[in-house]
Amino acid sequence: MMKLSREWATPLTMGVFTLMAVTGVLMFFHLNSGLNKLFHEWAGWLMIGGVLLHVLVNKTSFKRHFVAGKTGPVIMLVCVLALAASFFSLPGMGPGKHGDNPAMLAFSAVSQAPLTQVAQLAGKPVEQVITELAQAGIIIDDPQASLAQSLGRDFRRQGAALRTVFANAER
Repeated sequence: MMKLSREWATPLTMGVFTLMAVTGVLMFFHLNSGLNKLFHEWAGWLMIGGVLLHVLVNKTSFKRHFVAGKTGPVIMLVCVLALAASFFSLPGMGPGKHGDNPAMLAFSAVSQAPLTQVAQLAGKPVEQVITELAQAGIIIDDPQASLAQSLGRDFRRQGAALRTVFANAER
């Protein structure tokens, strides 16, 4: 069994931090491509493990930051407060607002439109759309209802419904 050691816990933490920092900066400036986002998300799990191991092998030094002075606890408190604040939205931000991804704004608008309007966008009669959805296992009874109303907040089902509606649509 591998011994807990600074020899590999610290380089793991440093390496994963570098990966997270670079991919995070790229994502912030919308310059990410390829697997950047996927690597960033999964590296987060490695970062948690690396940091926990790093803390374990350096626990004496780690404790000192919280016992000997006020700086460590103040920094941790600020970070915990920032984490708590991250669960709130500022005015003009959040679901359906201008700050969202344009594709998500379009998805939201089409999902909330009456099925009659969605059928028009697809260039199909609403009866055909209802039939195609039924064949795909999605039953819509009211053509004036939106996909969001009919399917609830299940975004995967809404996406499947939109794929069905726009498959072979007139372009």
